[in-house]
Amino acid sequence: MEKFTYLYDFIDFAKANRKYPESTANNLKSALKIFEKELNPEELKSINMVADSIEEIFRSVAIANKDKSIISLNTYKARLLKVITDYKRYGADPGKIQKWVIKEKKSTPLFTSKDKTDKNKITLSAPIPSPVDNVHKIELAIGNNERAVISIPRSIQAKDIKLIKNILDSLAE
Repeated sequence: MEKFTYLYDFIDFAKANRKYPESTANNLKSALKIFEKELNPEELKSINMVADSIEEIFRSVAIANKDKSIISLNTYKARLLKVITDYKRYGADPGKIQKWVIKEKKSTPLFTSKDKTDKNKITLSAPIPSPVDNVHKIELAIGNNERAVISIPRSIQAKDIKLIKNILDSLAE
């Protein structure tokens, strides 16, 4: 019978043979510790029994770890099952570990060329007209701390300019 504690030794062995990075090994051991607390003496003696009754054990783990989210507990469960699967493949016969091919994780760039082209097509909303951008402001100081502000749109037409001129000329008379 393969004891549950063999999984700890297997993780150390796999880490020493560069099959698990140190962070992965630590994460897997954490998962083992959480589940180990909820195993009965019979389950501690058999990895196969743990794998067969994982759902019942998981319920006990969830009840005992109410402070942890179910997402987190599911992650621990997946890690435990990964260790058991790897142990069955490579741990029972240490010579098989040489045939263990590690899948390299492909690094994905933050932005792909598709993202860059899509970025140019996206408009969140229509531009908001701003008085600063679309208007000429003329501020006049007229004695006694009085001020007059004239706002003239940038897209003013010639006939409107003549009208404004005539109004200003009439004020000067």
